[in-house]
Amino acid sequence: MTDKNNLSPVERIKTGSNGLRGTLKESLLDDFTGAIREDDQTLIKFHGMYQQDDRDRREERVAKKLEWLYSYMIRLRLPGGFLTSEQWASLHEIAENHSTGVIKITTRQTIQLHGILKSHVRPTIQNFNLQHLDSIAACGDVNRNVTCTSNPSESPLHQVVYELAGKISEMCLPKTKSYYDLWIDDELLIDRKTEEDPLYQDRYLPRKLKIGIAIPPNNDVDVFINDIALIAIVEDDRIVGYNIAAGGGLGATHGNEATYARLASLLGFVDTEEKLLKAVYEIITVQRDFGNRSDRKLSRLKYTIDQLGIEGYRNEVEKRCGFALEPAREFKFEQRKDRYGWTRNHEGKWFYTLFVEHGRVLDIEEYPLKSGLLKIAETGNVNFRFTCNQNLILSDIREEDKAEVENLLKEHGISGYTEKASALRKNSVACVALNTCSLALAEGQRYLPVLVTKIEPILEKYGLQDENITIRMTGCPNGCGRSPNAEIGFVGTAYEKYNLHIGGDRLGMRLNTKFKENIGEEEILETLDKLFGIYLQRRYSEETFGDFSYRYLQTQK
Repeated sequence: MTDKNNLSPVERIKTGSNGLRGTLKESLLDDFTGAIREDDQTLIKFHGMYQQDDRDRREERVAKKLEWLYSYMIRLRLPGGFLTSEQWASLHEIAENHSTGVIKITTRQTIQLHGILKSHVRPTIQNFNLQHLDSIAACGDVNRNVTCTSNPSESPLHQVVYELAGKISEMCLPKTKSYYDLWIDDELLIDRKTEEDPLYQDRYLPRKLKIGIAIPPNNDVDVFINDIALIAIVEDDRIVGYNIAAGGGLGATHGNEATYARLASLLGFVDTEEKLLKAVYEIITVQRDFGNRSDRKLSRLKYTIDQLGIEGYRNEVEKRCGFALEPAREFKFEQRKDRYGWTRNHEGKWFYTLFVEHGRVLDIEEYPLKSGLLKIAETGNVNFRFTCNQNLILSDIREEDKAEVENLLKEHGISGYTEKASALRKNSVACVALNTCSLALAEGQRYLPVLVTKIEPILEKYGLQDENITIRMTGCPNGCGRSPNAEIGFVGTAYEKYNLHIGGDRLGMRLNTKFKENIGEEEILETLDKLFGIYLQRRYSEETFGDFSYRYLQTQK
């Protein structure tokens, strides 16, 4: 437990925030700046927002003696990643009226809107509220968006874990009503008795906490990168319980060896949903009480587990639960990529998984994706599901409605784009990075598509173009694009410079290793050309690039 005399400044902000209200109301009324007060920049995260600025325009603004062009990113809370067609159509309109217009699908199965000016923040949230959508706890030192498999072939088990994701999300919501009186009602709805929060108290968590649920054999959620990883155990086509793992997290800090990426460790198994919810709750309370509150770089649950030891953490959880966890059950993952194209579920309903490069839903001249999706939503015959690989599933389509959806997909080039995209491109993930992320050291989603275009002919040269190699890029070492567990991972170090990591496995069960440091595009392409050539010559039968790279790295020591 952290010494109360050695708390980080963020801890003071949280405990003195009057239920996460702070001076946000006053900040929003201040028309002299596009920013909000410094302490409020911490508190607004708990409401699902970040203050950002357009980094491409900083020099221009400074030259004109103007403050930075501040704006806000709002992230929805969508456990399991689901919207109705009506909600998608409304989201389209909200994005057009209040943001840059780009709808961003995240690696945590939800939606972000960027470029929202301060005067548009409340109207944006109020419009979301009309569609029964909110951004509560989508950011901040709380449980974040709960992810679960979106693979339609897993139905009806998918529905079970989707509902479980919703229950966990509701269980972990902060009890404060500040979201509603700040953004919806414009009235102080404070009642300290109803705001008492046994889970978060007034301290909340030391850092963010992420939960994911997977159904083997598909690890499409990258379950082991979560603070709490839940793996459904299926017997005779039904879920008989869940393995529970804890301590995942991919963030690190350049030059700080005390920080590192880590995959979750198995704690045990529970055979009922009631026990699962209790175990998840108490894993969180142990982190609340034992997590590091003095150094935020060491505050994630993974560091708490490594401090207490996996046995020590399990023992504390079991003591609080009042029951012992059973030994973890056997399971096997066989893939983690999305299944593109048409799929039919057990009810005879159709699903179409379309490729959305880095989750960016927008219109460009040759590819009107956003307009096409609006037309599809306006039919009222589909639902929208998001994947942790930043893609979109048009779901629950009846047989009699399939032809209409299919025609709209073709008319707007959506199905054609999905079919033509290379295997490498379909297995790529990137974070937002520049121009809005304040932590970015290099490009992410704006550059990886360009780099992939230059890597594709190298793969073709070796006949490797159909290999489903996972390639991921983050603009800094915080890991939002999940590059540490890709077969090829890029971590930004400076503008146009990256660390190149290789050797992660294709299933998300092994982290990669840094191979080259602080290199630019020319050296990246030269290095990959050499590696692909060696891979073609020396690989075992059916050996993935990640497994080969891991083996190759052992020979280089």
